[in-house]
Amino acid sequence: MFEQPLTGLVLSGGGARAAYQVGVLQALVQLRRRALEPTGEGASSNPFGVICGTSAGAINATALACGADRFDAAVDDLVTVWSGFSADQVYRADSVGVVRTGARWLTMLSIGWIIARWRRIRPRSLLDNSPLAGLLQRLVPLERLPAMFAGGYLHALAVTASSYSSGEHFTFYDSAVPIEPWQRSSRVAAPSTIGLSHLLASSAIPFVFPAANLSHAGQSGWFGDGSMRQTAPLSPAIHLGARRLLIIGAGRMNEPAGRVMPLPDYPTLAQIAGHAMSSIFLDALAVDIERMRRINRTLALLPASVLADSALKPLEALVISPSQRLDDIASRHLGSLPGPVRALLRGVGVGGSGVDARGSALASYLLFEAPYTQELLALGHADTLARRHEVLQFFGWGAAQRTAVPDIPIP
Repeated sequence: MFEQPLTGLVLSGGGARAAYQVGVLQALVQLRRRALEPTGEGASSNPFGVICGTSAGAINATALACGADRFDAAVDDLVTVWSGFSADQVYRADSVGVVRTGARWLTMLSIGWIIARWRRIRPRSLLDNSPLAGLLQRLVPLERLPAMFAGGYLHALAVTASSYSSGEHFTFYDSAVPIEPWQRSSRVAAPSTIGLSHLLASSAIPFVFPAANLSHAGQSGWFGDGSMRQTAPLSPAIHLGARRLLIIGAGRMNEPAGRVMPLPDYPTLAQIAGHAMSSIFLDALAVDIERMRRINRTLALLPASVLADSALKPLEALVISPSQRLDDIASRHLGSLPGPVRALLRGVGVGGSGVDARGSALASYLLFEAPYTQELLALGHADTLARRHEVLQFFGWGAAQRTAVPDIPIP
């Protein structure tokens, strides 16, 4: 059984940016091992009773949930996958695959409508993510989930997806004990047996990857990335019983004041798409974190007697997000993309390198290549170690060692 109050893990979306989350988790495992080394008590158990994920974060979250009885090993497995990534593990990166999806899609945006009237060409997405299903079958042993709940290793798991059919945002969840579903404006919670289709739907980046078909309440519908219309990313973890949250973002929560990016020419389609992606994947999380902090400040002003009768309770939260702009990191690795994919993205304005790079924001979500993901892993690891004392205090790991935690090398 888990200690009360329950601690929840919230992993946001972001495509290839989710490598950062795994670097954070790797550092957490190492910090806990060092802090609890004298006793060994709880040194490898799952510290998160509730695990929630969105988009690529849903894949990381479910992999952790399926290995909740061997949490450290589950993190190691994720590190192995993310540090050795290649794009063809996620989407068709060969010339034939790109022509069948992306080239047709771009053609449809120009003169393709003329051809489509006669040939019924209906490309569904920019890229074909059929290889992802094979990767998920190896990385996420979903058949282990029932045992994780039954054995008391996990209290609840939630993944989110957005319904193209109804326009509602769905939280699909499974739990050790029945939890009453909740419903808010355009938000629906659905008790479910989490399957491969839920992960494919949650990670289906709009326009980039095809929607997935899911069934709910006896009806099937098309679903896409869970970051779309996700107005309250922290809500599922709270509804599932978490009162303490570790929130790992995949983008900077706040840009430096006065930052101005020169844009002398009209923005390319890639630049507009990158801006839209940031709105989908990053903005809602930052807003919800600010809302949580504002509520906490308000509750702190209430007398204890009034607070005891209130339905609202303060939340303890630790937020870890990149200390560097992932767009800038991506700009150094555009050349790592497979040639056919580079050629495809060049058509929407992605190109150059370093300070001369264009469209790196869009590419940062698609760069499932080891040079980029390894740098994000290292950044997540370093950012977490830089806040080691906050981490140890949040989890209550090794109180006696908090003032003198041995250094852990950055991989």
